[in-house]
Amino acid sequence: MKADPVQAAESVREYLESQNRKSLLRFLTCGSVDDGKSTLIGRLLSDTRQIFEDQLSALERDSRKHGTTGDEVDFALLVDGLEAEREQGITIDVAYRFFSTAKRKFIVADTPGHEQYTRNMATGASTADLAIVLVDARQGVVAQTRRHSIIASLLGIRHVIVAINKIDLVGFDQQIFDRIASEYREFAKDLHFSSIMPIPISARYGDNVTTRSANSGWYSGPTLLDHLETVAVDEISIDAPFRFPVQYVNRPNLDFRGFAGTIASGSVLVGDEVVVAKSGKSARVKRIVAQGGDLDGAVSGQAITLVLDEEVEASRGNMLVAPTARPQVADQFAANIVWFDENGLKPGRSYILRTETDQVGATVTDLKYRININNFAHEAAKSLAMNEVGICNISAQAPIAFDTFAENRTTGAFILIDRMSNATVGAGMILHGLRRADNIHWQSLDIGKHERAQAKNQKPAVFWFTGLSGSGKSTIANLLEKKLHASGHHTYILDGDNVRHGLNRDLGFTDADRVENIRRVAEVARLMTDAGLVVLVSFISPFRAERQMARELMEKGEFIEVFVDTPFEECVKRDPKGLYARALSGSLKNFTGVDSPYEAPEDPEIHLETLGKSTEELVEILENWLHERDIEQEQYDDGGGI
Repeated sequence: MKADPVQAAESVREYLESQNRKSLLRFLTCGSVDDGKSTLIGRLLSDTRQIFEDQLSALERDSRKHGTTGDEVDFALLVDGLEAEREQGITIDVAYRFFSTAKRKFIVADTPGHEQYTRNMATGASTADLAIVLVDARQGVVAQTRRHSIIASLLGIRHVIVAINKIDLVGFDQQIFDRIASEYREFAKDLHFSSIMPIPISARYGDNVTTRSANSGWYSGPTLLDHLETVAVDEISIDAPFRFPVQYVNRPNLDFRGFAGTIASGSVLVGDEVVVAKSGKSARVKRIVAQGGDLDGAVSGQAITLVLDEEVEASRGNMLVAPTARPQVADQFAANIVWFDENGLKPGRSYILRTETDQVGATVTDLKYRININNFAHEAAKSLAMNEVGICNISAQAPIAFDTFAENRTTGAFILIDRMSNATVGAGMILHGLRRADNIHWQSLDIGKHERAQAKNQKPAVFWFTGLSGSGKSTIANLLEKKLHASGHHTYILDGDNVRHGLNRDLGFTDADRVENIRRVAEVARLMTDAGLVVLVSFISPFRAERQMARELMEKGEFIEVFVDTPFEECVKRDPKGLYARALSGSLKNFTGVDSPYEAPEDPEIHLETLGKSTEELVEILENWLHERDIEQEQYDDGGGI
């Protein structure tokens, strides 16, 4: 009998509508390496019939080639798609999979278990509603279990399934299950999860994954899939305050100007008043443009273009928001930080802070404490190592618009990027703006840098001498200042040893202290250039990031990096203060060039190779460089100059 095309079309339409009515649950699997995360997801996909026949055949072939389960199907290979993962038997990236049952749709993120890939776990957790924390029944709760649970809590996840896996390998022992469940509940009692559901499972054989296992008759709770289908999670409410981060200003012609982006929360209608977060300027929505045409309204999650009835200034990095519920706008705030990089977080170092749409230079001004993942103790710390979690204050170079992470996971999150390597080194969740930011404003002054420099008849500049201890920095800077002073210049030397007697006497010589040492000196040098002075800074300043930070504090052309290049062996031979002898004997720790690194400049303005040259010859090179570029002269309207 030939099928009725009208009925067939209606059936398809009804099916699609039923799919749209299903709720969506985003969840991730996490835990320590080899706890069975990929196997569990593969089992879920197989048991919910999400695998086609050809995929199953390919899986069986791959299991024989790459699998770790003998002659049986290795379900982990459904998710471990990267060849490197298959060869090593581990997951090294976040793998996303979609599947659906009669009750709900799911997006699952399979995250790696190795400590060095904690950043990938944080990526998967950032959009998840629920976390499946896998625990090997033979191992119990381990450090990575705690670390991933803390990160899940910080990233706003409120529901946890503790999947106590490989229960078959301990004989389905109820006492082992009860002990691990109790230990996890005790550990997580301060993580503010709304629900914690321990479930004994065998991902390999399917016990309690989608069907109840006869091997664990003592367990009366739901299967893992039952709980996933029924757990109540908070959907992004359209009643939340309207937040529209501007991704792009769309202006194809003179007659159209729209702001493109995705609504982070709330809803908007044609005719609604909206406000530019940073400026406070308001306008009304004239049109809501979507891919299929104009809309009367839009809600969170929709990608749209807003056309306003007035020309207001708003570009990428800004937000259009509800006029009666605006976000905070500040350049200082407190935040949770999860640190990813092998090089530790150093307060005082300048990083790039990137939010949903904004990007700005930022510095961790105060690391308040580090969180101990075993007992949640707040520990004093000067730095955060890889995978550590802490609370800190952050100062941005310009105000950003944000909500607290608890209020909005989209507009309250950020990442930190290393300026030199461009690597993502940390993820943050904003706790609150700092009140001090409301009390600090730039004071407008009638006399500025130009007027102060004009009175001295010179151009302000910073000569930043960097090199190893004993390279000759201070000697060269001292002689150069004498010559500049003799020719009528107004100068000042900031010397590393001298500054540590006063301004920086509280700092030691750890990497974190060295960063703060240079940050303070750079700020002082900036104030001195604002006074119209020629500043000679003589510091080892071992890290490129801090020298770059100092450069960016100055106006273009004001910062002149002078690399005093003396080989390590020559510095050891000179050893004017006896420091190398102590460092090489082990009695002096954190000494640059011995057990603390020195990052030589890659492209300094002036490169002084000191071997075979006297101090007078080196200073003459500096003077010639200055004369060639006319760097020491400034012409003014009155015709004055040097």
